[in-house]
Amino acid sequence: MLRAGGRRLLAPGLRRLGLGAGAAGEAGPAAAATGVRAYHERVVDHYNNPRNVGSFDKDDPNVGTGLVGAPACGDVMKLQIRVDENSGKIVDACFKTFGCGSAIASSSVATEWVKGKQMEEVLTIKNTEIAKHLSLPPVKLHCSMLAEDAIKAAVKDYEAKKGKTGHKGDDSPTEKAAEA
Repeated sequence: MLRAGGRRLLAPGLRRLGLGAGAAGEAGPAAAATGVRAYHERVVDHYNNPRNVGSFDKDDPNVGTGLVGAPACGDVMKLQIRVDENSGKIVDACFKTFGCGSAIASSSVATEWVKGKQMEEVLTIKNTEIAKHLSLPPVKLHCSMLAEDAIKAAVKDYEAKKGKTGHKGDDSPTEKAAEA
């Protein structure tokens, strides 16, 4: 929290999230007058209460790690999945994100959506679905794209650890999804 002359100030990014407004988190008349767009309540919820923050041991053979970034805005997202090797299901997921509220919300949603699903199934999650769920404005669509890329990178990393990639005639779930 920033202070100036004994008054508490919020960082500009938090004001845009609606966190500097009233108790309900609604943008006040000043925000409407300046044309600041308030984020959807799902973005604010996942920003204030992110799900599955943390990390797994990247050297664990049952963990896939996806690390992606957007140089244009400085967002960096690490998404990890833990896979049950017997069933091929993702049993847990976590993330660490350095970036704006939309990037954090997109990461949080992505980890919720991948849990309990098969590897092939998570590869069908599209950034447009995440963006629609969070009602992201067009200027923040790159955040949902990062989440999709992080999921794919985590699956690819897991498959590389398991030796499933690079075998001719044995298409991995990533290759099957890419062909679809």
